[in-house]
Amino acid sequence: MRAFITGGAGFVGTRILSSLLEKGVEVSATDLAPSHPVLSHDRLTYIQADTTQPGPWQEAAKDADLVINLAGRSIFHYWTKSSMEAMRNSRILTTENLVSALSGKKGQTLISTSAIGYYGSCGDEKLKEDHGPGDDFLAKLCVEWESAALAAEQKGVRVICMRFGIVLGDRGGALSKMIPAYRMGLGGPLGSGGQWMPWIHVEDIVRAVDFFMEKKEARGAYNLVGPESVTNATFSRTLAKLLQRPDFFRVPAVALRLFLGDFGEVLLASQRGTPERLLAEGFTFSFSSLENALKAALKA
Repeated sequence: MRAFITGGAGFVGTRILSSLLEKGVEVSATDLAPSHPVLSHDRLTYIQADTTQPGPWQEAAKDADLVINLAGRSIFHYWTKSSMEAMRNSRILTTENLVSALSGKKGQTLISTSAIGYYGSCGDEKLKEDHGPGDDFLAKLCVEWESAALAAEQKGVRVICMRFGIVLGDRGGALSKMIPAYRMGLGGPLGSGGQWMPWIHVEDIVRAVDFFMEKKEARGAYNLVGPESVTNATFSRTLAKLLQRPDFFRVPAVALRLFLGDFGEVLLASQRGTPERLLAEGFTFSFSSLENALKAALKA
């Protein structure tokens, strides 16, 4: 098997890449970094490229059996008009360029990233994959992102869209942004803390990719979130307990909106995502509880 990965030098990409190499897969990966920051392997071909632009990198994707699309600028910053445009372009243009490169050879599979933000803010409602999309910036971006990936079906490519929750793990992901504040005793709920906060451990993302590779009938959108739903207040309390730090520094909603702009609204949004399709199709989570997922990440 030959695989191709966009965003291959990122937090999730590096974990998936490592797993594929361990299985004996020949992998080509691309990202903006001049070289892969962690991995070097005789079965890894790394290509530095701006995937929002057509280029020679597309040849590596053309006839790959498995194509994994993880490219996308981080959303964890103050949003401006230019940064929102960069977030969109890094996802949509990359996906369009990738799909245009695919040959549609028999059995070719595209696994493309999306996000649980697809649904917008929905309060306490449980969100299965057949729930309609929201209408905020992130929801509209996810709709456009998935549509760009699903265009590959016209070539006969099997397409899966992974709607990620907040990704947990060591050496990166959301926890790398949270832990410093908690270690200084400044951790606590955001706003009311009542908003639902979907999460998934990075190792379960890797296992889900394996699951999709083996389950040839899998296609369409899947919520990649842990089976235990928690609110932001519960998440904060659990993380603080494991770090043996206080959990009383509540950040007011007005402060989030003031200092983070539209991204502050994302942190206050409530998405009670459930992994309905994964569970129904027989996937088992290695980390089914938040506490176990956080313990594993912090221990590592």
